[in-house]
Amino acid sequence: MGEPRADVVVVGAGLLGLAAARALLRRRPGTRLVVLEAEDRIAAHQSGRSSGVVHRGLYYAPGSLKGRLCVSGAEALLRYCDERELPYRLCGKLVVATSEAELPRLEELHRRGRANGVPGLELVDRARLRELEPHVAGVRALYSPQTGIVDFVRVAEALARDVAAAGGEVLTGREVRGIARRRGGVVLETPAGEVEARHVVVCAGVRADRLAVLDGGSREPRIVPFRGDYWVLRGSARRLARGLVYPVPDPAFPFLGVHTTPRLDGSTWLGPNAVLALARDGYGRWSVRPRDLWDALSAPGFRRLARRHWRAGTAELARDWSRRLLAREARRLLPELRAADLAPGPAGIRAQALAPDGSLLDDFVFQGDEHVLHVRNAPSPGATSSLAIGEEIAATAQRAFGLGRDLSRPYGVGA
Repeated sequence: MGEPRADVVVVGAGLLGLAAARALLRRRPGTRLVVLEAEDRIAAHQSGRSSGVVHRGLYYAPGSLKGRLCVSGAEALLRYCDERELPYRLCGKLVVATSEAELPRLEELHRRGRANGVPGLELVDRARLRELEPHVAGVRALYSPQTGIVDFVRVAEALARDVAAAGGEVLTGREVRGIARRRGGVVLETPAGEVEARHVVVCAGVRADRLAVLDGGSREPRIVPFRGDYWVLRGSARRLARGLVYPVPDPAFPFLGVHTTPRLDGSTWLGPNAVLALARDGYGRWSVRPRDLWDALSAPGFRRLARRHWRAGTAELARDWSRRLLAREARRLLPELRAADLAPGPAGIRAQALAPDGSLLDDFVFQGDEHVLHVRNAPSPGATSSLAIGEEIAATAQRAFGLGRDLSRPYGVGA
């Protein structure tokens, strides 16, 4: 096939793709590495449209890759922000039980968080809750003082600068439309021409399953996109929450529920809901892409998920269209909130991998061989964990590709 243009191509310039590229270059300085991004800018989708929360590992099963990488990834991310002088704020997070019936679930979250090593975690009573959040109603809460917020677009931009400084290239407007195996390497078809590489790492978010199929892989697990809309608290309503305030998650529905999210610009978001996105890159209610919609509706896993959670899903859909219903749901935590306090805000899409039985894959999924590694599921807390996941991807790729001894240093330390 001729001399490859690159030793390694990373597909996707979101947080995971850029963190993996950075980690690979730190492990093997001098590697000819190229990052290909379909859009005209980096962090255009999940990475740039996330809530900005630096999670700490409350929800994840102890011992899971997700739990481990969330705790270590949050520490690495904050160190990285300190080194690069990127702003963040440890605003704290409260998971609030609004009834006695929710207390066993709250205590289970406390157990998980302690097992995962979440720093400073404590159960607080009603009086302490009122001291921390005077306008929040609840009988007890789980307090994580080290949970924070950050601007993930600025993090992605810093990672891209690191890649360039280490000799890598980040090329935008390079959607991968074809993957061909040839002896000794891989050829990627893009609108700007073919890109040849010895090895490829695919971090494609909502397109992860499609690129795996282009590479001859299985259709499963499939990506089903869920859209989440946020509302912005108007004017004096911002005083209703100082930090991150979450409900105790409902085990009958696989999302975290409506919560408050302070932002670095001083605003406060409320949301998100969780509804099926009608287009994988469509952030409006009326954004429809027929192929994307058919892929979701025809997926056996989605049909089983919808049957299992149709009541909760119907309620989510109603709140998506009704500010009044959303405000009523949020008043469980914020009794003073009115519908008039809410202004339309941004939306994001979560790329969620579904198993054929309808279960949401809760952990990271890597699949590949000696030439191509596919990251097929990297759900929340993917942004928080991005530096740690990038190291995990780089280590996995190095082993699979036979790239020699580990030249790494601890992630998040030094340039």
